[in-house]
Amino acid sequence: MLMPRYRLITLAVATALSMSASFIASAADLPAPVDQPYAGTLTVAVDLTDAPKKIFRVNETIPVTPGPLTLYYPKWIPGEHAPSGPIQNVAGVVIKANGKQLAWRRDLREMYALNVQVPDGVSQIELSFQFLSPGDGGEFGASASSTPNLVDIEFNQTAFYPAGHFTRQINIQPSVTLPAGWKFGTAMEIASQSGNTTQFKPLHFNNLVDSPLIAGKYFNRVDLDPGAKVPVHLNVVGDEADDVKISDKQLAGQRAVVQQTARLFGAHHYDHYDFLLTLSDHTGHFGLEHHQSSDDRLPANFFTDDTMHMLAASLMPHEYVHSWNGKYRRPADLWTPTFMEPMQDDLLWVYEGLTDYWCGVLTARSGLWTPAQYRDSMASIAAQMSYRTGRSWRSLQDTADAAPLTYFGGGGWGNWRRGTDFYPEGQLLWLDVDTQIRELSGGKRSLDDFARAFYGIENGSYVTKTYTFDDIVGTLNQVQKYDWAKFLRDRLDYTGDTLPEHGIENGGWQLVYTDKPNDTDKAADKIRHGANLAYSLGMSVSAKGEVRDVQWGGPAFNAGLVPDLTIVAVNGKDFSPDGLKDAVTAAKTGNASIELLVKNVDVYSTVKLDYHGGLKYPHLVRAKGKDVIGEITTARK
Repeated sequence: MLMPRYRLITLAVATALSMSASFIASAADLPAPVDQPYAGTLTVAVDLTDAPKKIFRVNETIPVTPGPLTLYYPKWIPGEHAPSGPIQNVAGVVIKANGKQLAWRRDLREMYALNVQVPDGVSQIELSFQFLSPGDGGEFGASASSTPNLVDIEFNQTAFYPAGHFTRQINIQPSVTLPAGWKFGTAMEIASQSGNTTQFKPLHFNNLVDSPLIAGKYFNRVDLDPGAKVPVHLNVVGDEADDVKISDKQLAGQRAVVQQTARLFGAHHYDHYDFLLTLSDHTGHFGLEHHQSSDDRLPANFFTDDTMHMLAASLMPHEYVHSWNGKYRRPADLWTPTFMEPMQDDLLWVYEGLTDYWCGVLTARSGLWTPAQYRDSMASIAAQMSYRTGRSWRSLQDTADAAPLTYFGGGGWGNWRRGTDFYPEGQLLWLDVDTQIRELSGGKRSLDDFARAFYGIENGSYVTKTYTFDDIVGTLNQVQKYDWAKFLRDRLDYTGDTLPEHGIENGGWQLVYTDKPNDTDKAADKIRHGANLAYSLGMSVSAKGEVRDVQWGGPAFNAGLVPDLTIVAVNGKDFSPDGLKDAVTAAKTGNASIELLVKNVDVYSTVKLDYHGGLKYPHLVRAKGKDVIGEITTARK
């Protein structure tokens, strides 16, 4: 019996929808990963010849079997502490099998998953797309990563992987094609080269994501540990030839970082290590750790301006320490079998806070900072954290727990919101631990002993070893018996109006405020082109009078100032940072208020600040007892 034509059309549409739906799994149905090898080796070819146009062209081959297939784009990137995989910059996705284009559909509840039906007789699919690099600043995946003369590539940006397997069980062979004449640096090992294309040796997908590459027209590579069996190199790209040159003094400082770090931990956990340093004013500025390398991005004048070099000197030591703390030893809640499972950040006060503590110490021990510059840094951190009014409602622990919310959160009200305070207050926390160990042991032991006991094991091992809070406490007790669980929890869970850490005082120093900025803060204001008056007026402003932040409950707040207003005039004269500071100084000896003309969008108003305390800037001065901080920052032999 023949069906009416409309029934045939309806049936055809229904059948097509049914077939389509058959490979559209819900997020709850996505394959669970198993710890078994994936059959075959993936390949990914990244063509960067259009990198100056901010276009990365990707061609990937994936061995498959017929049936439903889910492809993942990496979502949770180690070190970024948030679901930050930049899938929004992926475009032009085409999947083919035996030359025919296949339909695919994004999972409706997991935006990082693409579902496709692999036809019978197909053993491999070809996936092509473009990664459109962002065009401005930012950090991590939201950061500009190419200019006409250089490119930075994190391979999580340029590869999908099949669901259902631990990513350490998926092998992939990458290759990169660069603009003519460009040189590159990476921790990956070269298999072959032909023209402008380099093919690298196969590696696990985990290691691909963990192995960024920098390349550029202007490139410099120096050996940071000459003669060592386990080599360490510094690779530099920049927008100008002069930017990538390193002086003998600067090179000596970077080499000392490697030497002092080795003496701190007593072991290494890499086959070789490559610092990948990008110097440009047209990319984002940040660092991202990897096991055998680090992606470090700084302003173009890092090597050519002494002030910038001093201010940014601790970035590379920070990322280098992460090879031990974060890569080799990693919080158990931050280890996941693939890049899709949520990472839990409750131990970031160890992962980042302890790393930040040691990076400052190593920057001083290596001579990149003087002891006075280290103390200036700690004075600024202690003042900033002492004025954290948000501590009244939010603990240090919560800043770690909520890191996925705050890493990419909005600006303004920083002291009331609290952001990634596990970095700066983490330094104070671990200085507190270090000085406590030294006091309890009569100077016989220190946090250096913890470093060797916790990280200096299994020399040469590249296998991640996870840890918990109890492991931290247990190792501290091996170094020095004490109720470390209570010590840490009292500080991590504290809410109130005082700073709970006392390492500066225990280290023989005291935080004070004077009307003159310390040298480090003075340099920072010069670079940032503004004025930080957080400890006097309770606000910071840009050179153009834009209010960057306001201290909750401070004089500026009480007068009605909020972030994003613009100060147009001070006491009837055009705004300037120096003019504002002069007004604060003058008000100290008089009764008149400081009068500001401010602009809120297009509305002008006059604000009066009844403040007479003068300028206040943080410093450390010697107090009673031994100079323990001096001992901590002394180079190890």
